Amino acid sequence: MKTWNDKRYHSLDYHLKETFGEKVYRISLNGGMTCPNRDGTIGSDGCIFCSEGGSGDFAENAALSISEQIELGKKKLQNKSNCEKFIAYFQAYTNTYAPVAYLRSIFTEAIMRDDIVVLSIATRPDCIDDEILALLEELNQIKPVWIELGLQTMHEQTADLIRRGFTLSCYENCVEQLLQNGLTVVTHIILGLPGETSEMMLKTVDYIAHSGIHGIKLQLLHVLKHTAMANMFEREPFPVFSMEEYCKLIVECIGRLPENMVIHRITGDGPRPLLLAPWWSTDKKRVLNTIQSEFRLQDTWQGKYYKGV
Repeated sequence: MKTWNDKRYHSLDYHLKETFGEKVYRISLNGGMTCPNRDGTIGSDGCIFCSEGGSGDFAENAALSISEQIELGKKKLQNKSNCEKFIAYFQAYTNTYAPVAYLRSIFTEAIMRDDIVVLSIATRPDCIDDEILALLEELNQIKPVWIELGLQTMHEQTADLIRRGFTLSCYENCVEQLLQNGLTVVTHIILGLPGETSEMMLKTVDYIAHSGIHGIKLQLLHVLKHTAMANMFEREPFPVFSMEEYCKLIVECIGRLPENMVIHRITGDGPRPLLLAPWWSTDKKRVLNTIQSEFRLQDTWQGKYYKGV
């Protein structure tokens, strides 16, 4: 069994250290965009799990310039680390949902900085057209560009429930174009969506495992205040994972992924002031330790290859 840094999956932290020779931190940025699922183009209320901050609750203030946001993010990180290399992570809302001239301006402002080694862009597959694709390919010649797509689930019934607003075929077409143009693709999935069984979640993981993409974020469902999901949860509470259930499922998910796929996340952080459930997720160290303990319990599995951190 191969391990990296005593862990059993190919983590983002390990990947970055191998690529850049040192620890690299993300700085979450806000490009001041919205989303077609919020501005009335395809919907006005957003996905049912999405917070008012457009899943960018940890991003910097959009009123600041990109350089100002990066400097502020660096200052926060350097209070606890002497790090010198960073990922410019455009996180809030849909970060290709703007005119190309504007996208070129903000992305170039980030990627041309010496302290930025990767440009990471969170977006939707229905918000990348040929012109934007050409811009992303151009930027990728300067430094690595990662495109993070929020698929959440492969199951169309669940996608309708969460108001995702695009089809699986739309995602597949976008991924094909991104890969053909040399972009790095990272897909987000959510574990614990209402109505989904563990078998359904694992089917989504299997689908991603065979999709040819480079990375995955395994996100525990957080029920956040002021969302449609919170209203659903308070009206008719649906089951959420216990920590033990989630950690067992994560080990099973990782065992199904190819060894060269970078695992960017295995749990996730819910903003404490907004979090309704599951509250155990706020103790991230305990969660990660429990996952590693579950790996050790599963070390007797035959034929499993654990991707190392």
